[in-house]
Amino acid sequence: MPWANVNETSLHYEITGPEWGMPILFIHPPLLTLEAFRYQKEQLGVHFRVITFDIRGHGGSASSKQSLSYKLISQDLIGLLDFLGIEEAFLCGYSTGGTVALEALLTHPHRLVGGIVVSGMSELTDTYNRIRVWLAIRMANPSRIMNFLIRAITYGNADKKTTYQELKDHALQDKADNVRSYFEQSLRYNCTNSLSKIQQPVLLIYGEKDVDFHPYAQILHTGLPHSSLFFIKDAKHPVPIQNAARMNDIIHLWADSLKEKEQKERWKLDLAIAQKLNPQLYGNVHESSSDAEPSIYTQEQ
Repeated sequence: MPWANVNETSLHYEITGPEWGMPILFIHPPLLTLEAFRYQKEQLGVHFRVITFDIRGHGGSASSKQSLSYKLISQDLIGLLDFLGIEEAFLCGYSTGGTVALEALLTHPHRLVGGIVVSGMSELTDTYNRIRVWLAIRMANPSRIMNFLIRAITYGNADKKTTYQELKDHALQDKADNVRSYFEQSLRYNCTNSLSKIQQPVLLIYGEKDVDFHPYAQILHTGLPHSSLFFIKDAKHPVPIQNAARMNDIIHLWADSLKEKEQKERWKLDLAIAQKLNPQLYGNVHESSSDAEPSIYTQEQ
């Protein structure tokens, strides 16, 4: 189990994939650990250099005396890239981890070539999810109620019994104070008005059935100057595990499309991705003649 000494703390990390592959660093939400990206390591690790790590006080990483903030986590992930000798990388954040990715893109643009936000947001304003976060904050304390929170969240993210067990076992190492302060950031942070400053390309992936997060997808797609938005058919919020293959296909095709010299009409490249994923729905790439710019694509199973 490798550790990196970063910013006066110790982070547990894992690397999968060839050294020549483009690095993608994954960021998990509160309470979950790097195990949330188990299928990204397996599938994307064939072509990319997949880097996963446990945020301070989560999984195998050391606990933090400082309260967790998105700024601190962003500094840690840049420190991890320094430790690994990686000059540039993509970031991929899931849920709250997607907000961390946005913060890092804003504060460390010279080190990050692009971002991937999965079921994420630039602010949390809807009452339903704010209440859920509020409850999680109060349950994140050193008692049996913390174990209930762990079981509920890991079960909700798992795709099968063995995955649930592994997610839960790793999350049981989480430190309550650090989990709580990470959750608290969701109620305070807002970078919506700064989205226009992010000049790197950003891929947005959401579940078609995750309707509470669709407004956040639209905020990001509208505010980010260079974004691509995809909805996965029949998917809910926990995309990385429950819809891993479809998420990973989109990431792979999107990353390949960035090699195209002409990026001004980004929507045409995104349409080509949608057509490759589902030619029955979107038609043949070479046969499409529409000049109307689509804003959302839904990937069929």
